[in-house]
Amino acid sequence: MVQDSEQRAPSVTPATPARVLLPSILPAVAVGVVSCLVLVGVSVAAEELQDLLWGPLPDALRIGRYSVAWMFVMLVATGAAVGLVVWKVPGHAGPDPATVGLDAPVLPPAVLPGLLLATALMLAGGPSLGPENPIIAVNVGLAVWLGGRALPRAPSRMWPALAEAATIGALFGTPVAAALVISEALAREETRGLLWDNLFPPLTAAAAGALTATLVEHPSFDLDLPSFGRPGWGDLSAALVVASAGALLGMGAVRSFPHVHGAFRRLRHPMLMLPAGGAVLGVLAALGGHLTLFKGLDEIAVLARDPEGRSAGEFAVLTVVKLAALVVAASCGFRGGRIFPAVFAGTALGLCAHALVSGVHPSVGVSAGVLGMLLAITRQGWVSLFVAAVLVASPGVIALLCIASLPAWLLVTGRPQMQLRPDGTPVR
Repeated sequence: MVQDSEQRAPSVTPATPARVLLPSILPAVAVGVVSCLVLVGVSVAAEELQDLLWGPLPDALRIGRYSVAWMFVMLVATGAAVGLVVWKVPGHAGPDPATVGLDAPVLPPAVLPGLLLATALMLAGGPSLGPENPIIAVNVGLAVWLGGRALPRAPSRMWPALAEAATIGALFGTPVAAALVISEALAREETRGLLWDNLFPPLTAAAAGALTATLVEHPSFDLDLPSFGRPGWGDLSAALVVASAGALLGMGAVRSFPHVHGAFRRLRHPMLMLPAGGAVLGVLAALGGHLTLFKGLDEIAVLARDPEGRSAGEFAVLTVVKLAALVVAASCGFRGGRIFPAVFAGTALGLCAHALVSGVHPSVGVSAGVLGMLLAITRQGWVSLFVAAVLVASPGVIALLCIASLPAWLLVTGRPQMQLRPDGTPVR
């Protein structure tokens, strides 16, 4: 009987002693600060170049800053500039970006300068990608290289986790997003100790990155949409429909991704693939206007300032064009991430729903549209919920999003992701 009771006793996961966790604080803080400074440095450099390319330069040439001709020229020129970096710079600016997600590979130090240059040129030139994937890859490479030399006895697998968490914390200005991403990653791995023991070092790095970003840049994602009170049944119905529609649209983009990627791969050379991609993006910019350029974070603030300022058809065009631009930019070889363009597409979709049915509250439409779109594009459930909720900064919408995520997740789970294997087949 005693033996039976011992066999039935629940297993208890041993906690990690504090003396084991304490030595990780200093390296985590260092990685967090450095990762944030790399992100801010590239972002500021890209913004300065963007201001020049899309301001004084077209003014001096007496061409409209966002005229169809200038957008086309700039996007093709950006493709040529990035193509030259990929072709000639040591390391070729890293692996094919279509094969890389948030979980970045460890790149050798010689590759990192070219990847930084290609990312800055892309951000300034207008393709529809964000900085997250390449900056995470750069910070992971730096952390492994520098950390391995400063603390050779530290576990090598610690440095990528710290750098990824620190960069995500700096991107969103809060360690919460990083904690959610790391939690999902840990769920796929065999770990020892309690969850919070495993989260402690990366969460420290994320907090350091977020605090540094707050001190340097003051990032904010609140779109200042009309306030949202207590949710009703109509709001729940709207959230379910819009989130599912966003997931379906996003999955359409995901399905087209390997085919578009394969078409550009047939050109074989970066000096052909990237300018050709820039030309396609120029045509899309002519259809969607200048708001469909760049990563989309500043542009969604423009949309949110006037939810009534466009028709449902105009919002629909913005949604489709931005999604198409995301697929093209990610397929032809531009170095960048997919989160922020997907947020723009989801925002435009939510405002389209509001324009079609006035009873759909803008905050509900936007948050649900972003949720569904991010679930399809990123396949990161917690991050999708976090970004969707933080855009509207309304506690009442969180419960709606949690419920709306369920049917949207059923639409995307088990299906291809917007990431390819080296042989060009989709990751599932």
